[in-house]
Amino acid sequence: MTEAELIERAQNLWVFIQTAILTIEFAVQFIAVVLGYLIARFLRPRVLEAVRSAAQKVKLPLMGRISPVLQSVSLPLLWLTIQFLVLAAIQGAGHPSYLLSVTCSLLSAWVFIQILTRLMQNTAWARLVAFCIWTIAALNILGFLTPTLEFLDSMSFSFGEANISMLKIAKGLVAAIIVFWISLGLSKFAEARIQKTSALTPSVQVLLAKLIRVGLIAAAILIVLSNSGINITAFAVFSGALGVGIGFGLQKVVSNLISGVILLLDRSIKPGDVIEVGESYGRVHSMGARYASVITRDASEYLIPNEDLITQQVINWSYSSKNIRLKAPIGVAYSSDIPEVIKIVEEVAVTVDRVLKNPAPRCLMRGFGDNAIDLELRFWIADPEQGCANVTSAVLVEIWKAFKEHNVDIPFPQRDIRVEMVESNHPQALGAAIPNDQAAPLEKN
Repeated sequence: MTEAELIERAQNLWVFIQTAILTIEFAVQFIAVVLGYLIARFLRPRVLEAVRSAAQKVKLPLMGRISPVLQSVSLPLLWLTIQFLVLAAIQGAGHPSYLLSVTCSLLSAWVFIQILTRLMQNTAWARLVAFCIWTIAALNILGFLTPTLEFLDSMSFSFGEANISMLKIAKGLVAAIIVFWISLGLSKFAEARIQKTSALTPSVQVLLAKLIRVGLIAAAILIVLSNSGINITAFAVFSGALGVGIGFGLQKVVSNLISGVILLLDRSIKPGDVIEVGESYGRVHSMGARYASVITRDASEYLIPNEDLITQQVINWSYSSKNIRLKAPIGVAYSSDIPEVIKIVEEVAVTVDRVLKNPAPRCLMRGFGDNAIDLELRFWIADPEQGCANVTSAVLVEIWKAFKEHNVDIPFPQRDIRVEMVESNHPQALGAAIPNDQAAPLEKN
């Protein structure tokens, strides 16, 4: 842009200021705009309270969703209503109304953009998209969009054979924000729809959601690059070098990603399963691209890499069926009636809530121990995610109560000590020191 053009535009701007701004009509419109804003601020809490009271009386089912949107657009909506009434009155009287018309247009765009961006769950994305759309709308309403675009296009520089201007960069940024917003919104919508489909298993639901998300993001990147005027084929060499770098430097990351895809495909581990990996035992809460989240009984959440679930031994308590068998060792005295004790144990185990009646609990005699007859109770449960130790404890407590009621003894280890008296004239008389290696060991029965 030459110096003469700049001087001409500056003169035109000064003429516009003198003829359109430094006038009585503009001052009256400006006062009307400010008063309209103050009145809207005053009426806003009262209108919201009236709407809330009316909704409670009528009991609208969608009020829970409408209330946040109404809260955010209440001020510009009231301001817009007041400005429309003032604009109609001034135009009816035949007075100029340029400032009021522009204000109404800007407020209309503000209300529309606020309602549109309230549909987004991510607040940061919503504010960014709202800022971009409203800036473009404001420049268009004020008539400054074309001069602004020309000014940005004039600010350019050369990068190799490509000519890059600030206009191309701005278009690329705006397009990236809008395209990524749309792609993320579509991925969340698709994920919600997939999770409601009962015909798909949880692992297939997670896999489809991840594939759709990755596909939409890749498509968004390609769209942004193509609209920015960047030749996509120029990235061929860069992508090859990136692949080599990933192969050497990010082996673990890529291994976890591929392992996650394998787990989702073969469905060996899926959300809701109860697994045991090493010392970690808990329920699979979610499965990501890099790790699986396992919540233990004490509410600790372990993030186990997908590679460990592929390469290590994993106990899946609910792989084909959630029914699992638990074992509880029991010892009774040798004087007990073993058939009667077995019957008591089996009958008591069924009374515990979480113990299954089919298959029925079984009590077996395992052998003759040093101090007691060894029995073993085997019973089944169908909810391992609720814990195994707690139900075993409940069963043993009930058995202990039953043993007390039927006078069944639970023995404890006993030791018999034998003391031999010797003559006093013996070299190793009683009270004399006896070497440790010659001391007679205590016998146990």
